[in-house]
Amino acid sequence: MIRTGEQYRDSIRDGREVFINGEKVKDVATHPMFKPLVDIRARIYDMQHETATQDIMSYVDNGERNAIGNKLPYTQDDWWAKRRATDAVLNDINGVVTRVGDETVGEMWSLYDGQDVLNEVDPRFSENIRNHISHVLHSDPFHVSANTDPKGDRSKAPQDQDPHMLLHVVKETDAGIVVRGAKYETAAAYANQAFTKPTIANWGNEAYSDYAVGFICDLGSPNLKFICRTGFAGRANAEDYPLANRFDEVDTIVIFDNVLIPWENVLFYRHTKAATFIRATLHRYSAFAFVQRNLKLADMMIGAALFNARQTGLDKQQAVQEKLSELACYRENINAHLTAAIALGEKSPTGLMMPNQSLLYTGRYLACSQLHHMMHIARELCGGQICVTPDAASFHHPETKPWLDKYYTINDEWVAEDRRKLLAFARDMLNSDYAGHRLTFQLFAQSPPFAHLAAVYRNFDWNGPLGFVKDAASLSDKVVGKAKLHKDDSATAQWYAAQAESENRKAAAE
Repeated sequence: MIRTGEQYRDSIRDGREVFINGEKVKDVATHPMFKPLVDIRARIYDMQHETATQDIMSYVDNGERNAIGNKLPYTQDDWWAKRRATDAVLNDINGVVTRVGDETVGEMWSLYDGQDVLNEVDPRFSENIRNHISHVLHSDPFHVSANTDPKGDRSKAPQDQDPHMLLHVVKETDAGIVVRGAKYETAAAYANQAFTKPTIANWGNEAYSDYAVGFICDLGSPNLKFICRTGFAGRANAEDYPLANRFDEVDTIVIFDNVLIPWENVLFYRHTKAATFIRATLHRYSAFAFVQRNLKLADMMIGAALFNARQTGLDKQQAVQEKLSELACYRENINAHLTAAIALGEKSPTGLMMPNQSLLYTGRYLACSQLHHMMHIARELCGGQICVTPDAASFHHPETKPWLDKYYTINDEWVAEDRRKLLAFARDMLNSDYAGHRLTFQLFAQSPPFAHLAAVYRNFDWNGPLGFVKDAASLSDKVVGKAKLHKDDSATAQWYAAQAESENRKAAAE
């Protein structure tokens, strides 16, 4: 059943060992560097209960109310509901957060699609994934995904260097497997569980490897340690850094110091074929919610840049309008890919509705690879004042306030305090430590840029362009080999076929 925010806070008070800034944290839920994100996650839980947002954030099945974000997607309407729920959250909190569960839980659905592969390894693993998807639906945990490794020596196989550098199984027992190693994971310190799996497949030619393991980790398990990077919240005045103080998602290196994983939580183990399959299909669902965040980030850049241009009348200049239009094109390109990915969705091996894979991965590459360029355009439009404006304390000090009121007030509509707030918002979004972290996170959070392109390569239908050029250039059948070429866009062709089938059924019924 859906939880309340307070139930979530209580769930992470489980004695876990969390370290940040050289101190051991007594209460993650109230520590100043974790509290802002804990409060946001609690807010999401509470929105599922409030009258105004309950039907947007949750649904009823067999008399039980569950979270929309956790629902297995079977139809286009399911994806529209998920998109609407995410927008409702981001609009409510007035910012962007990524690792709050609705994105990472999608990786579990990829496992659901891979049951045939898991069955080849061990039928228990297929049963385990079904049980865990049911558990997520009915207990509503804060679920994250741990897969980034300490890099070690990438030129060597894991077993040919420090064997404990990468996470692996050190022992099997009747109760489960014992694992040792480390993983990086955003939000792990204040989440309930993590889908933990290998990042790299450097297993040589071995069919079996103790490093090819995936499992659900209860983040309250004994022998786990969470060592976090310094948080941005609380490091500077919230008036000067409004985003860093509210939306910093703290990253953690999770140390597995001989942690027992019960057999019922093991999802695949030893078989490199299963691990390779999971890595290749990992983001077929989760990429949607990830890319949707970029859409809202684009809105933030457009809003800040346009307000800044309008307050001084620069929005009348053609050069400024051209830069604003570039931001709009970036935004609408993301919007178009998300919308088309739903409209031209495709069925998965188990009958789930996948966002159109080629369009989704192409949209992800566009959103991530162009983000740094769009941030630079927004920075140009906001101007140099985002790096030279004094802090809020100077605007409030009785001796400096009159001077800053004079030089930062433009007219009756734009007084000094509103200009200060806008410039502080833009600075934190584009120029601060938090801004740099956010940019790097977007580039690497769902794998590095070259892997984004690899996903496009695997999912694009190359046979359409080949078929068109074969006929257009009058090439012989010899160039085709055994490939089955066509000239239509496969996604729209399937949509046309589905429409025709629907019309035929309707005509037959009449």
